[in-house]
Parts: sequence; structure tokens; C-alpha cells
Amino acid sequence: MTTTASPTATPTPFVDPARWPDVARVPDVPLRAAAAARLLRRAASRRGLRVELPGGRLLRPAPPGAPVLRLHHPRDFLHRVGESGLIGFGESYQAGDWDSPDLVALLTALATAPETLVPGGARWLRRFYVQRPPDEELSTAANARRNVGRHYDLSNELFALFLDPTMSYSSALFPTGPADASLPGSAPHPGPAPLPGPAPLPGRTPLATHDGLPAAQHRKIDRLLDLARVGPGTRLLEIGTGWGELALRAAARGAHVVTLTLSEQQLALARHRIAAAGQTDRAEVRLCDYRAAEGRYDAVVSVEMIEAVGRPFWPDYFATLDRVLAPGGRVALQAITMPHDRMLASSRTYTWILKYIFPGGLVPSVRAIEETAARHTRLRLTRADTYGPHYAETLRLWRERFTERSPQVAALGFDEVFRRMWELYLAHSEAGFRTGYLDLHQLLLTRDEDRP
Repeated sequence: MTTTASPTATPTPFVDPARWPDVARVPDVPLRAAAAARLLRRAASRRGLRVELPGGRLLRPAPPGAPVLRLHHPRDFLHRVGESGLIGFGESYQAGDWDSPDLVALLTALATAPETLVPGGARWLRRFYVQRPPDEELSTAANARRNVGRHYDLSNELFALFLDPTMSYSSALFPTGPADASLPGSAPHPGPAPLPGPAPLPGRTPLATHDGLPAAQHRKIDRLLDLARVGPGTRLLEIGTGWGELALRAAARGAHVVTLTLSEQQLALARHRIAAAGQTDRAEVRLCDYRAAEGRYDAVVSVEMIEAVGRPFWPDYFATLDRVLAPGGRVALQAITMPHDRMLASSRTYTWILKYIFPGGLVPSVRAIEETAARHTRLRLTRADTYGPHYAETLRLWRERFTERSPQVAALGFDEVFRRMWELYLAHSEAGFRTGYLDLHQLLLTRDEDRP
């Protein structure tokens, strides 16, 4: 049954088959497409979606204000989803098969309890469309630099278009009141459940603005440096340079910083920014895999880098932290996390994000971090503070800026398929944090023998 909706149309982007072979190719899988159509009806009913079809029709009646999935090419959409599930869903968006006037609202509805979208009796069908991550994207020492380059070496100018002037590409911490004014002393960690941190960010706050983003990024960096007790004379190792803002902030405290990156573009700009700030005597940027880190440090800090390590190499990552940390030292990590059961369910699944955005990675759980560190090192998780809503707001600001500056992105040579891919990536990530499917933690690890 269909009802009438307002007719809509949108230009279909040109898809270069040499650049985007799997987006250009439309599969022909009628039985799987029929199954995808049944799942679409179920999702529309269960999540209260408004599914708009060409010619002004609705898939089914929908409540006022319902999230909208606007299908421009239903046949292509269903065959893509039928063949490769969520990868096909993403590629279908890249190809212009569907759209939404509020992409985050739609994805938030779909990301809420995602395990319930498919009926229990039909979940065995996953094996027909779920792929395993390819071996060539496994984050070995040989592959890691290529994986990093596919994202972070796209263009410094591209990132500058939507990031704030600090060039920080990780979650900011927005002001929430007196609770976030200073960092209290380290508290004991009672187990896998995270300790409460400063008050969470309530909804879309007017404090989360583009003008306030640089200060919110500095608040994040300062809290992490405080957690690691970085001050004058501290020997600090940073794993994952970004574009150098944390290294600059630590050097300004009087620390001696070595920071590691595998991105040549980040290396060049970080070195330039450090030289311009007159901090070359205090901050050194090295093109170096974390596994090859050398030296002994009073503190190690790493911001949203563990997600790129990959589950098979978590023991190597934590062993490196343990090896380079001097007696009495502290490790402060900022990590995107997900619930442990969801992490286990997705750990061997090739997703659209892995294929197009972050090859070779896996978002860990706090429990996985704690257990891996305890099993393979002398490090123990002693504090875990959570800030997921702050990442949702950070992503909102990035997404708005990226969308507003679409013409400048195009002027850098990125086609419409790429721009749609990044809009979906940013909206998908924001929806993940808004639903709690993803979370953000600042974590402190220390050694048992170093505690009083």
C-alpha cells in the first residue's frame, strides 16, 4: 500500500567507475532485493520512518515529523542493500539512490538498537552478505602507513575547511559547569564500568558553537595533559600527532615532546606549526610506527589513535606503552568506544566505514582495553571518564561546516561521490554518539608497582 507524498527529485551525481567501481556497479540480485524490501518495510514500521518513493508516493503512512528516507532509485537501492547490507546502504547514498532532509535524524532512528532491525529468525542470512575485512587492510607494520594515508593524507586543505584553527580532529570537551573546571585526583577504577566524569553535555547546547570550538579543543587537550601530569621537564611521548596541537600545548607547559605519525601531510604541517611557534627545541615530530617507538618517557598520551590499531595488534600497542613508560609514569588515552557485546559482534565484519573511511581499524570497548592491558602488560586501568555527547556536538559542528563549504571541497578536486561519502560518514558518526552506540572515554593507565 502506498499513499501520496510531495514529489521530489535530486540530481544523480556522476560516478567515475575508475575511481568508484563498487559505487558505479549496480548488482542484479532479485531474491536478495526482495528480502531487502521486506526489511525496509519492517524498519519503516518499527522505527516510524517516512519512506518517500518516486512520483510522490509513500511506502506506508508515517507519523508527522518522522525521519525521512527519500528513495530516488528504489530498484538500485534494494539490490545494493540486498547484495551487501550496510555497505550497499552507504554506496547507495554515495550514488544518489537515496537522500534525507535530516540525515542525522534518519541515521539516529536506524542506529537505535540496530540488532532489532533484522528479525531473529532471519539473522542467519547475514553470512550471505557480511564480508570479512581484507588481509591487505590489516594494520600490520607493512600496511599501517598505507591505511593512514588513505584518510589523513587526503589533503591538509580539506581538513582545514571544516576543522577549527587548532586543526584538532578529535572530540572537543564543551563547558558543562563547575564539574569540568578542573581535573580531580585520580580515582580507583572498580572494573569494566567507567567512572563518572564531569557532567555530560545536555542535548544540543548553545555553548557548542563554531566560535567556541577552539577553546573546547584546548579544554580536551588540557584535561588529558593534566591526567598524565604533564608539566615542566616532563618527557612526553604522543602516539598520533594529528596536526600538532597537543604537542604545542605540552611544549608550552615546558614538556619535552616526541610525537609520532604515519601521515606525511600531517608531519609536514605539524613541523611547520611547531617551528612557527618557536617550539622546535621542545617538540619533535617523527614519521614512525608506534611499534618502533624508542626512548623512555614520564608520560604517554594518545588521542583517538587506538581505533586504527586493529584488534590483532592491541597487545602490541599496549606492550609498546608499557615498554617506553618510565617508572612512575602515566598513560592517558582518549578513545572512541562501543559496548563490549557490540564490539565482539562487529570485530570481524567489513563495514562501509572500514571500506571507505578508516581501513584496518576497530573501535574497542573499555572492557577490551582493560583486559588487554592487564593480560599483556603491567599497566592497569585506573580511571575512565565518559564524554560521548560532546563528540556528537563536535561532529555536528564539523558536518555543518563541511556541508557549508561544499563548493570549496569541490574546488580542491573532490567529486560529489566523495562529498556525499564524507557527509554520510560525519552524520553516521554523530548518530552513533547520539544513540550511545558509540561513546568517548578519557582513560588513565598506571602500573601497580608505581602506586603509593
